[in-house]
Amino acid sequence: FRNEITPGNFTYRMREFEQMEMQFFIEPSENKKWFDFWKEERMKWYLSLGMKKENLRFRDHKKEELAHYARDGVDIEYKFPFGWNELEGIHDRGDWDLSNHAKHSGKDLSFIPHIIETSAGADRSALAFLIESYQEEEKRVYLNLAPALAPYKAAVFPLLANKPALVEKAREVYEMLKVNSQQSMVNGFMVAWDDRGNIGKRYYSQDEIGTPFCITVDFQTLEDNTVTIRDRNTMKQERVKINELISYLAGKLI
Repeated sequence: FRNEITPGNFTYRMREFEQMEMQFFIEPSENKKWFDFWKEERMKWYLSLGMKKENLRFRDHKKEELAHYARDGVDIEYKFPFGWNELEGIHDRGDWDLSNHAKHSGKDLSFIPHIIETSAGADRSALAFLIESYQEEEKRVYLNLAPALAPYKAAVFPLLANKPALVEKAREVYEMLKVNSQQSMVNGFMVAWDDRGNIGKRYYSQDEIGTPFCITVDFQTLEDNTVTIRDRNTMKQERVKINELISYLAGKLI
């Protein structure tokens, strides 16, 4: 956690914000190699989660703006509506941390590795992903979130909430996927239940929170044990057997 004196730009800069930091220990002779490696790896992370390449850039730190502990530094910046701003800093910290630890603790450290540090803003990254994924169409708004970032991976509906047979079958599907989600929490597999209003409103409601897939139990389901799966982005639908749902979703959500 960090404290900020001058908050601003919605959740980009708050009084208290969270950072995701890594200290990567290296051989003292390999600073540039690992600095360049983590610079590229961290950029790939944002791209892999759906950010457009044209909305990201590196900004090298000038010598006079380097932190006192840094031998080299670069920011990954995102093109926010309020301009280009930092998402993450990558620094070559040299041996500043551990040599000072040895100096002030009086402990003899025979070998002192150098450190490459990556420091990403969790709150501001979340804001950037939301901005990047927000889409407006003539009849709907949706979040084009990467599946890994979507709060729910799928939602389950009965076509009609006043038909007990449909509700019961939909509950079976929901419970099946819910059980799987608890067993596979490491993969972030979560499902939602929704039986409010008409089916169109339910689709649009899930679109707005970025749910990638909606699963509808209808009258055909009662006959052949298949369900309709609707894709959030394309709104296309296909029939899938209930016993193949878990593998189908697992393949789509990677």
